[in-house]
Amino acid sequence: MNQKQNTKSALHEKEGIPQPETFSASSLEKISQSRKVQPSAAELISGILAHDKVALSRAITLVESTSVTHLAKANEIINGCLPYANKSVRIGITGVPGVGKSTFIEAFGKYLTSLGKKVAVLTIDPSSTISHGSILGDKTRMEELVKDENAYIRPSASGETLGGVARKTRETIILCEAAGFDTIIIETVGVGQSETAVHSMVDFFLLLKISGAGDELQGIKRGIMEMADAIVINKADGDNINKAKLAKTEFNRALHLFPAKKSGWIPTVATCSSITKDGIDSVWETISNYFELVKANHYFEEKRKEQNQYWMMETINEQLKNNFYNHPEIAKLITSSQQAVLANELSPFAAAQKLLEFYFKK
Repeated sequence: MNQKQNTKSALHEKEGIPQPETFSASSLEKISQSRKVQPSAAELISGILAHDKVALSRAITLVESTSVTHLAKANEIINGCLPYANKSVRIGITGVPGVGKSTFIEAFGKYLTSLGKKVAVLTIDPSSTISHGSILGDKTRMEELVKDENAYIRPSASGETLGGVARKTRETIILCEAAGFDTIIIETVGVGQSETAVHSMVDFFLLLKISGAGDELQGIKRGIMEMADAIVINKADGDNINKAKLAKTEFNRALHLFPAKKSGWIPTVATCSSITKDGIDSVWETISNYFELVKANHYFEEKRKEQNQYWMMETINEQLKNNFYNHPEIAKLITSSQQAVLANELSPFAAAQKLLEFYFKK
């Protein structure tokens, strides 16, 4: 091959696009340092009160942190936001996986923002037992709502237990309220321990169902049915409309078997479609009627006070438990006590008593 042919080859190297000048070492150092600088508690409080979603997210991350170093700062932020909280309505939404919770919440949330509401959605997302990361990723499942300026979605991995971050969620509610969100929606992971925890921090508890699941009369669990202030049969569209109407009738009959609620409210059953949006407005009308009743008979304030007392005691229990297990000497004693129990040298009860006595003498 001659030289002329060689220069026309596709493999012939051509001059590339000029590259920009590289960052100097000092510039890179400044960028690195700026990323490491964490805003103070006062700065985060100021940002939250100014309705800054970035400041809100950073504060929630601190609240959810298990690091002891973050605890004092997180408490300072919560206390700083507390005077500006408690001005929202809190709605818990539950239902078995596959019932369409996220689709419903997106349709419901969009409807609320169209009414001028500011909506915060706190989701307790199931987490992988392998990577410990969130599995479902609610932000990707609520594509429209996440773009809404008047909405905020915060998914949190549930961790090792169904209750997961329930206690942290209680504190997150305070931050969201201080950030100006007047409607707080909490989506639970499914049916289990988390439902009880979420019920203890919301004003209204909504149970989502689908027709044809074979549990119209029994409900998911008697306890969940008793907690529900309303049952909504989701996916009432297409061929499911008649099935949904039948399920509504069956659930109405089942609700009559439960004792009257302290609130004076009689739970309702409705149907809706998150796809066609049929019935979404009726769900909000039901919730509004509930709040009108419980605020008039003062049950709303009474329940909030009870919940605050409950969470005070829960926080004490949690802090005592963490302090006990994080104690270095206790950690060593637990290992030796476990070995003694396994060898039948000590009963589980005696071992526990020994550990507690040592802890409280320290």
